[in-house]
Amino acid sequence: MNKECELDICDVTEVHPLALSKVREAMPQEDLIIDLAELYKVFGDSTRLRILFVLLEEEVCVCDLAEILNMNQSAISHQLRILKQNKLVKSRRNGKSVFYSLADDHVRTIIDQGRDHLEEDEMA
Repeated sequence: MNKECELDICDVTEVHPLALSKVREAMPQEDLIIDLAELYKVFGDSTRLRILFVLLEEEVCVCDLAEILNMNQSAISHQLRILKQNKLVKSRRNGKSVFYSLADDHVRTIIDQGRDHLEEDEMA
């Protein structure tokens, strides 16, 4: 086993009531934890991330996404539906076209912080 991956564990069992009390007060409800886990699962798909990276730069329609990602519109639409259900993208109709963009700046922040975290590890 890689020494960096080894975990240290306590040699004795000792509970720290003050720390546990603080944590219990701050711990979110189980429903929120489940919803957050589901949200992060959405980011676990490389196609959805590629779509989000396109939308970081520009509002585009499904045709544009299919072209730039070299995928068919049906596959793109399926992923957009998941992103929209999770409130990560929004759409607007302009004539016969539907344009997609990031739902808000929080999406950009989530992606930027993930990138920063990974790039920080590369620098170390």
